[in-house]
Amino acid sequence: MWYFRSPEIVFGEDALSHLDVIEGNRAFIVTDPMMMQLGFVDLITEHLHDAGMETGVFAEVEPEPSVQTISAGAEKMLAFEPDWIIELGGGSAMDAAKAMWALYENPGLDPADINPFEPLGLRRKARLIVIPTTSGTGSEATWATVLTDTEAQRKLGTGSPEMVADIAIVDPILPAKMPPRLTADTGLDALTHAVEGYTCALRNDFSDAVCLKAAQLVFDYLPRAVKDGSDMEAREKMHNAATLAGLGFGNAMAALAHSLGHSLGAVFHVPHGRAVALFLPYTIEFIQRGDTETRFHEISRFLGLPAATPAEGAASLATAIRDLSREVGQPLTLKDTLGDSISRTEFEAALDKLVENAEADSVIAMSDRIPTGDEVRKLFEYAYDGKTIDF
Repeated sequence: MWYFRSPEIVFGEDALSHLDVIEGNRAFIVTDPMMMQLGFVDLITEHLHDAGMETGVFAEVEPEPSVQTISAGAEKMLAFEPDWIIELGGGSAMDAAKAMWALYENPGLDPADINPFEPLGLRRKARLIVIPTTSGTGSEATWATVLTDTEAQRKLGTGSPEMVADIAIVDPILPAKMPPRLTADTGLDALTHAVEGYTCALRNDFSDAVCLKAAQLVFDYLPRAVKDGSDMEAREKMHNAATLAGLGFGNAMAALAHSLGHSLGAVFHVPHGRAVALFLPYTIEFIQRGDTETRFHEISRFLGLPAATPAEGAASLATAIRDLSREVGQPLTLKDTLGDSISRTEFEAALDKLVENAEADSVIAMSDRIPTGDEVRKLFEYAYDGKTIDF
């Protein structure tokens, strides 16, 4: 028995107007400083005031939110006593809002103790609305939360099915201000979710459908969105793609590219979408070389790529992902991703930590081929140099 979980999704032009009819008394907005600067917080507050609500704001969420930030936000939430929590921003703000919600409903809870197996009893105090402003993380449709333990230099993958938002508002006007690099990072993040959701160990018929459509939309519309941010058709399709991919992998799972990307992000602070997408073609090549059946060729067939055999289909998909990354200006190797600020000597000195983090990441077990510690090390090394996987 399995479950397909989804928030109510309000999407398309003027979706934000749905806030005007929300019933409640007090809404607490969780966001980041950039949303304040862009005026988006004022826009959301105006809608909530039209609905007759008092509002409070926590606008201190940083990229890759820390457990300290979560605790600080939860304390302010406890003081304000909202009946609606409103997330506004990208994946970091969504991760933060979900975790703060759990602590608001369960004062004293350690964020690291959030897990899928112990009940949190959410919605006794408040419900959650998520409003993504980037088109990539898909967190508006998932229950997973990734936090950063800054002292241990590692990411905490937590979450509970109870943490699926009540409502996701997917309005294309919000990501329209994303710069090209962020558009590329987040769009390739969505593609990684779609590919891994379709090919991970917990894939299923329901998640398959949305993963395939998400992948198609990314290939069709990401170059347009990066080239011209005012192309509202491309913006809307990419925003929908991100949510579809979130539904897909959120009801299946992420896999090997995410375990490697999470590790890289924790050690070298590479943006999440850039990190996981970098590893995606390498992991496709690695998994395809294993003894298990794979489904990369099915994605290639859906996209109209050569796929006469599983091996040809996997190779076609890896090549298409690299071509798309190149078209939107993304690095194809770890060396180029880290740039001149991190030398090869520094990279090699961090390899033990990179491998340790990746092996400790739970999604590594969702891969159709699970690497050994030595193979994880080689994956990092091959990705650094841009070598085709041959093991």
